[in-house]
Amino acid sequence: MTTPRLLLAPFAFAPLALTACQTTADAPPPPPPAFVEAACGGCHAVEAPFLSPNPSAPSFAAIANRPGVTKATVHAWLVNAHNYPEQMDFTLEQDHVDQIERYLVTLKRADYVPVE
Repeated sequence: MTTPRLLLAPFAFAPLALTACQTTADAPPPPPPAFVEAACGGCHAVEAPFLSPNPSAPSFAAIANRPGVTKATVHAWLVNAHNYPEQMDFTLEQDHVDQIERYLVTLKRADYVPVE
Protein backbone atom coordinates (compact mmCIF):
# COMPACT_ATOMS: atom_id res chain seq x y z
CA MET A 1 0.00 0.00 0.00
CA THR A 2 1.42 3.39 -0.93
CA THR A 3 1.00 6.52 1.17
CA PRO A 4 -0.95 9.24 -0.58
CA ARG A 5 1.21 12.21 -1.55
CA LEU A 6 -1.21 14.56 0.12
CA LEU A 7 -0.39 13.09 3.54
CA LEU A 8 3.36 13.53 2.98
CA ALA A 9 3.13 17.15 1.80
CA PRO A 10 3.36 18.73 5.31
CA PHE A 11 6.61 16.89 5.96
CA ALA A 12 8.18 18.27 2.79
CA PHE A 13 7.95 21.80 4.22
CA ALA A 14 9.17 20.96 7.74
CA PRO A 15 12.81 21.97 7.08
CA LEU A 16 11.65 25.37 5.80
CA ALA A 17 9.46 25.90 8.85
CA LEU A 18 12.32 25.05 11.21
CA THR A 19 14.66 27.41 9.41
CA ALA A 20 12.12 30.23 9.72
CA CYS A 21 11.98 29.69 13.49
CA GLN A 22 15.70 30.17 14.06
CA THR A 23 16.64 33.25 16.05
CA THR A 24 18.61 36.10 14.59
CA ALA A 25 21.17 35.62 17.38
CA ASP A 26 22.67 32.87 15.22
CA ALA A 27 23.01 35.18 12.24
CA PRO A 28 25.99 37.51 11.99
CA PRO A 29 25.18 41.20 12.38
CA PRO A 30 24.92 43.27 9.21
CA PRO A 31 27.87 45.43 8.20
CA PRO A 32 27.80 48.95 9.63
CA PRO A 33 26.49 51.79 7.47
CA ALA A 34 29.25 53.80 5.80
CA PHE A 35 28.57 56.81 8.04
CA VAL A 36 28.95 54.71 11.20
CA GLU A 37 32.25 53.30 9.99
CA ALA A 38 33.55 56.74 8.98
CA ALA A 39 32.36 58.78 11.98
CA CYS A 40 32.62 56.23 14.79
CA GLY A 41 35.14 53.66 13.58
CA GLY A 42 38.18 55.80 14.37
CA CYS A 43 37.63 55.21 18.10
CA HIS A 44 35.01 52.46 18.44
CA ALA A 45 35.05 48.97 17.01
CA VAL A 46 31.87 49.07 14.99
CA GLU A 47 32.06 45.53 13.58
CA ALA A 48 33.50 42.12 14.41
CA PRO A 49 35.92 41.28 15.95
CA PHE A 50 34.95 44.37 17.99
CA LEU A 51 38.42 45.44 19.13
CA SER A 52 38.32 49.22 19.48
CA PRO A 53 41.19 51.26 18.01
CA ASN A 54 40.96 53.46 21.12
CA PRO A 55 41.16 51.26 24.26
CA SER A 56 39.08 53.76 26.24
CA ALA A 57 36.24 53.68 23.67
CA PRO A 58 33.86 50.74 24.14
CA SER A 59 33.02 48.66 21.10
CA PHE A 60 29.58 49.00 19.61
CA ALA A 61 28.87 45.40 20.69
CA ALA A 62 29.75 46.29 24.29
CA ILE A 63 27.49 49.34 24.16
CA ALA A 64 24.60 47.45 22.56
CA ASN A 65 24.74 44.72 25.19
CA ARG A 66 24.67 46.96 28.24
CA PRO A 67 21.57 46.57 30.39
CA GLY A 68 18.78 48.92 29.37
CA VAL A 69 20.16 49.79 25.95
CA THR A 70 17.37 50.06 23.39
CA LYS A 71 16.83 52.00 20.20
CA ALA A 72 15.06 54.66 22.28
CA THR A 73 17.83 55.00 24.88
CA VAL A 74 20.50 55.19 22.17
CA HIS A 75 18.45 57.85 20.38
CA ALA A 76 18.07 59.91 23.56
CA TRP A 77 21.79 59.70 24.31
CA LEU A 78 22.82 60.66 20.78
CA VAL A 79 20.52 63.68 20.47
CA ASN A 80 21.61 65.12 23.82
CA ALA A 81 25.12 66.26 22.94
CA HIS A 82 25.89 67.20 26.55
CA ASN A 83 26.07 63.45 27.29
CA TYR A 84 29.02 62.93 24.97
CA PRO A 85 32.50 62.53 26.33
CA GLU A 86 34.72 65.48 25.43
CA GLN A 87 36.40 63.47 22.64
CA MET A 88 33.03 63.08 20.89
CA ASP A 89 32.17 66.76 20.75
CA PHE A 90 30.32 66.89 17.44
CA THR A 91 26.76 67.30 16.25
CA LEU A 92 24.83 64.52 14.56
CA GLU A 93 22.11 65.09 11.98
CA GLN A 94 18.87 63.17 12.52
CA ASP A 95 19.63 60.79 9.65
CA HIS A 96 22.97 59.91 11.26
CA VAL A 97 21.34 59.34 14.64
CA ASP A 98 18.85 57.02 12.95
CA GLN A 99 21.64 55.07 11.22
CA ILE A 100 23.61 54.63 14.44
CA GLU A 101 20.64 53.56 16.57
CA ARG A 102 19.30 51.13 13.94
CA TYR A 103 22.71 49.51 13.52
CA LEU A 104 23.61 49.43 17.21
CA VAL A 105 20.53 47.45 18.22
CA THR A 106 21.37 44.76 15.65
CA LEU A 107 24.43 43.95 17.77
CA LYS A 108 22.42 43.00 20.87
CA ARG A 109 22.86 39.28 21.61
CA ALA A 110 21.41 37.05 24.33
CA ASP A 111 24.68 35.10 24.39
CA TYR A 112 26.97 38.16 24.43
CA VAL A 113 30.25 37.66 26.29
CA PRO A 114 32.35 40.79 26.90
CA VAL A 115 35.83 40.83 25.36
CA GLU A 116 38.40 41.27 28.09
